Amino acid sequence: MDFSTPPELEDLLSRAQELMEAEVYPLEASARESFEEALPAANEARERCKAAGLWAPQMPIEYGGMGLDFLPHAHMSELLGRSPLGHYIFGCQAPDAGNMEILHKFGTDEQKEQWLRPLAAGKIRSCFSMTEPDRAGSNPTWMDTTAVRDGDELVINGRKWFTTGGHLADFAIVMAVTNPDAAPHMRASQIIVPTSNPGFHHVRRLSIMGDVGYGWQSHSEVAYEDCRVPVSNLLGQEGFGFLLAQERLGPGRIHHCMRWLGICERSFDLMCERAALRMVAPNRPLGTQQAVQHWIAESRAEIDSARLMVYQAAWKIDREGTRAARNEISAIKFMVAGVLQKVVDRAIQVHGGLGMTDETPLAWFFRHERAARIYDGPDEVHKSALARSILKKYGIELGSQGS
Repeated sequence: MDFSTPPELEDLLSRAQELMEAEVYPLEASARESFEEALPAANEARERCKAAGLWAPQMPIEYGGMGLDFLPHAHMSELLGRSPLGHYIFGCQAPDAGNMEILHKFGTDEQKEQWLRPLAAGKIRSCFSMTEPDRAGSNPTWMDTTAVRDGDELVINGRKWFTTGGHLADFAIVMAVTNPDAAPHMRASQIIVPTSNPGFHHVRRLSIMGDVGYGWQSHSEVAYEDCRVPVSNLLGQEGFGFLLAQERLGPGRIHHCMRWLGICERSFDLMCERAALRMVAPNRPLGTQQAVQHWIAESRAEIDSARLMVYQAAWKIDREGTRAARNEISAIKFMVAGVLQKVVDRAIQVHGGLGMTDETPLAWFFRHERAARIYDGPDEVHKSALARSILKKYGIELGSQGS
């Protein structure tokens, strides 16, 4: 495995870094105060990103993207992850990026024209409704939301939450049970629902550690009440919702991990700068404290180790596909999420009281990325899945709940 970056990728990353410094970082302070007020300037920066040929690195050229392979996109995602605004301004923010990918892979021609093309162009927004307040997110095959056929329509009823971007989204992709008597992994389907549908109700934005966010930077509770959509709004085959979710979440976890590494690098830089510049006594910088030196050394080793694990997983996906790399994906999901939490926490500790404020991006990272160990499958589920796969080679067969 050769993870060195070829000259053309180095050039691409250099151009992306220049745009980050010119367009993204200068917007952070105002966005931390109010993302709503910073949004017009952020959208202007998006247009300049398009003009620079750096838009939507994960999408094919025919849809206005850069058409990057998985590993080059992983490099790009790490760079963009250094800012909370990076992925948004470059057109590859969650959940839109994942929705683009499954629409591109499983959507009909009509669905692609109506939803994918404007979404890839950044003209509309989307959300993904899967998690439910009354069902364990760790068991995605068990959900209450149903979609019942009535002639040539599907009637959807249920409640979802942590629907990222549900506020101001133009359409949702909802997971709902369409085949209740089928095997657990074949009961649900994914369905496209315009948010203008009278049966779609945005209930509220969820407060995340005191921050409700705005638009793309928010998580919502939504209700589907006798929500009628044409059967043609099915995404992929009926009953294949879980399989589509795995196709979406597998690569999505790589994207998350690379974004987390970008957060780690930004937090690491801030920690080291603080250690060098903050004086604890005359002519005695904070970095002279042995505890701080250990945090810096441990963080460097952990970030570099996590990055190599992610590169190896992305390399395997590029060559053998998502399913073949599922063990690697589980491993990096809990590994990188854990490193992220430790590095951000150390950076806050080095900043002292300043780290608790919104004068730096550290508090934002801590608020919004604590969930890294929960969403897309909690750490404990990924650890169990990896252990089951390993133990199977030693003759121990365990069910999905360890039975």
